[in-house]
Amino acid sequence: MTRPLGEDEGELLLEAALGNFNWKTPLFTPQQVRERPDLDRYTRFVPERGDFGVVAQAREGPVGVAWALYLPAEEPGYGWIDAVTPEFCVWVHEAWRGRGIGRMLTGRLLTAARVREVPRVSLSVDWRNVRAKMLYMDLGFVPVPGGETYGVLLWTNPWV
Repeated sequence: MTRPLGEDEGELLLEAALGNFNWKTPLFTPQQVRERPDLDRYTRFVPERGDFGVVAQAREGPVGVAWALYLPAEEPGYGWIDAVTPEFCVWVHEAWRGRGIGRMLTGRLLTAARVREVPRVSLSVDWRNVRAKMLYMDLGFVPVPGGETYGVLLWTNPWV
């Protein structure tokens, strides 16, 4: 089951951001994420600026989340293209991986982008995370020339 992401779910986004930053090995603590603006910006969901997202919900609570943030030029993310291209993030709780939840969440987020007539969505993926990169490319994301340092990929909405 999925539901829309709410603006009061900063703790879920902190857990998700930590999971993404620490995907291969522990690098950051929650406190370090909060203290670093380049990391903390991924925990701030602001619907008023156009941010949108979806949560995978099980009986015991959220098990995954996909969210898109419209980050300003003065606070760019690692997958930042420009202020009118939202940056996409997705995370699935470790116990729930391998069940297609990441693909489902990504698909739901891209459907929301189509409905909102968002022309493009970007993301950043570590070059070592081959499984994630292949998922994104399978769903239509392509590498951005010059974005190799942070593994920037871009999805273009064919309906806009």
